[in-house]
Amino acid sequence: MTPGGITRRQLLVATGAATLLWQLPMGLALGRDAGKAPAFIDTLIGKMTLQEKAGQLTLFSSASQNGAAAAANPVTFTGAVSAQIAAAIAGQLTGVFNSSNVLWHERLQKAAMQSRLKIPMIFAADVIHGFTTVFPVPLGESASFEPELARRTARAAAMEAASVGIDWTFAPMVDIARDARWGRGVEGSGEDVLLGRRMAAARVQGFQGERGLADPEAVAACPKHFCAYGAAEGGLDYNTTDVSERVLRQTYFPPFQAGFEAGALTTMAAFNEISGIPATANKWLLDDVLRGQWDFRGVVVSDYTGDEELIAHGFARDGRDAARLAILAGVDMSMQSGLYLKHLPDLVESGEVPLAVVDASVRRVLQLKAQLGLFDDPFRRIRPSAPSRQRLPETLALAREAARKSVVLLKNDNQVLPLRAGGQHIALIGPLAQDWDSTKGPWTLFGGDDSASDLASGLKQAMTDPTQLSVVAGCGYQGPLPGGIEDAVNAANAADVVIMAIGESRDHSGEARSRTSITVPQPQLDLLDAVAATGKPVVVVLGNGRALALGELLPKAQAVLVGWYLGSASGLGLADVLFGTYGPSARLPVSFPRESGQVPYYYDHKITGRPDPHPEKLSAFKTRYMTTPNAALFPFGFGLTYGRIEYGGLDIGEGRLTAEGTLAIRATVHNRGTRAAEEVVQLYIHDRAASITRPVQELKDFRKVALAPGASAQVHFTLRRADLLFIGQDLKPTVEPGTFDLWVAPSAEVDGLHATFELLA
Repeated sequence: MTPGGITRRQLLVATGAATLLWQLPMGLALGRDAGKAPAFIDTLIGKMTLQEKAGQLTLFSSASQNGAAAAANPVTFTGAVSAQIAAAIAGQLTGVFNSSNVLWHERLQKAAMQSRLKIPMIFAADVIHGFTTVFPVPLGESASFEPELARRTARAAAMEAASVGIDWTFAPMVDIARDARWGRGVEGSGEDVLLGRRMAAARVQGFQGERGLADPEAVAACPKHFCAYGAAEGGLDYNTTDVSERVLRQTYFPPFQAGFEAGALTTMAAFNEISGIPATANKWLLDDVLRGQWDFRGVVVSDYTGDEELIAHGFARDGRDAARLAILAGVDMSMQSGLYLKHLPDLVESGEVPLAVVDASVRRVLQLKAQLGLFDDPFRRIRPSAPSRQRLPETLALAREAARKSVVLLKNDNQVLPLRAGGQHIALIGPLAQDWDSTKGPWTLFGGDDSASDLASGLKQAMTDPTQLSVVAGCGYQGPLPGGIEDAVNAANAADVVIMAIGESRDHSGEARSRTSITVPQPQLDLLDAVAATGKPVVVVLGNGRALALGELLPKAQAVLVGWYLGSASGLGLADVLFGTYGPSARLPVSFPRESGQVPYYYDHKITGRPDPHPEKLSAFKTRYMTTPNAALFPFGFGLTYGRIEYGGLDIGEGRLTAEGTLAIRATVHNRGTRAAEEVVQLYIHDRAASITRPVQELKDFRKVALAPGASAQVHFTLRRADLLFIGQDLKPTVEPGTFDLWVAPSAEVDGLHATFELLA
């Protein structure tokens, strides 16, 4: 039993229980035997030289990569093919990453089998949102509010990656991201802890499958970046992070814990420092918390040259010192720098690094390889002659399903959407109209030919008469085109309705893509102004990898769709929604602010001692900006449907929650419209008074329900005491009796259905 009489089982099944997972040993989830290396591994370690041990802790970028994979990281020395073959034979290379060439994997593994101890290589890759079939970027997919969808796309990506010999993916990214200026938010699940936890667990389960890591179609998952990378100051990539331990435990730890509870046996140290100590050398983070409090028994890998960057941080004197600091902090495997290979043997011989520390890291690496089945069959996932598993019809169908389920409808005045597939002349205007490359989004290193996935192609395939579609770029992403606006205006004048495909190119989002202004670039807004002036109905379809400030855009459009980067079936998925074959069902996983200057903005912020009671009315001496309320333009969880949704009939019984009891919550959702709809019903709470100030709202559960025209559905939620826990003054989970507000609502920052309940002592 845990404090308060709650069993571990109750904690794990309760909606809010992951706030406590930092107390639970990861061995409980993985099984105690998961931490015990097979006997042959210790025998093997006993035979290894120091240089061979350092080799097992050294990972390099593959000498054989395609152009996209090579461009995904800074240009550093990787080594020639012959050099990596030689290193494999010498037992001085544990594996390589970001090759998709199964023949190269076969060649390297054969070289490793010629080594003195015949330790198999491990092959890794950045499989972030698909392999050759590209799925929506993780932020977009998270808008589906369907963890099961995320599990299925991760499973498909794992199948494709494993079929070319990949054993390990550096995904999912589970960083909570609350500053839209930070480009890497596109790789995660947004701003909310609960949604982040559920998506993290689902993606880990998808990558690793249900039959164990030795399954040839399983790849080891790697929740990253540990930890608080998404809290970089100013949204500036790689920048300093300085957050309290309470915030770490309440906000940034839980998605990692969910990933580990789902079975992940690896994690990646973050680039950033935390309160003055870089994560790659943070013993408190990696040793005391991760391995000590959580009993994590897997592998910690540095990020790309993360150990070497300790020098630039001003934390290490030189490469030798950096290697010492990283290994002693708990980083098992050095990625790309080569510092472990170069310095660990001497550091052990000099006594600066205990041999037992190195042996423990080697044991964890070898155990991971054993769990992947590589000692039983080093070529388990390397089958050059096997039938192709790439871009199968069912996988591409899944990409289309994921694409349409990721589209968020923000505005639909006068029901301009859905459009008619016939009898309507449509002008498609904007830089994203035919740019299939941007539909892939960042971190698509291995994608296949999706040149038919642009929006123009998707619309034409869905229209009864494709000649009724005219396509004009109008402008570039960052600048005008000669005659572009004139061509766009002419096309708009000749059309019944205009689709404006505007937003960010994929180069605007991802690693090292921080922005100071999160608006649609001005040349595109100028184009929108000119087209809107024609008086034709305008539907904006956004391409984006972050929350955007849409205040200037919104009045010019009758309808607005958030289209993210949707991958291999982007055009088809968008056409499904635009023409109403499938209604929009996604919700925002991040708050869209009113202005760029509001960020970082997130819905579960603190109230402060001077809350603003009337956001739409200027109030002096309140928590607001001089010209802008401290509220979202479109809050977290927001999204419209083609139905007409009404909420009613909230019932919470007696409204009391005892220590061992539950609070049953029921609400009825109606679709008063004439079209089918899917509604994401959300449960929020607020603790009115506590020993630690609580957020204005916290998401505690959600349900996605399908409603036929005119239909109603009763939605059930259950709250337990464990759902109300928070990190107290002693930095441990606590819960206090008192009054709580409760909302069942379509999004944050709206009243929805409101009630109060009492938590009893």
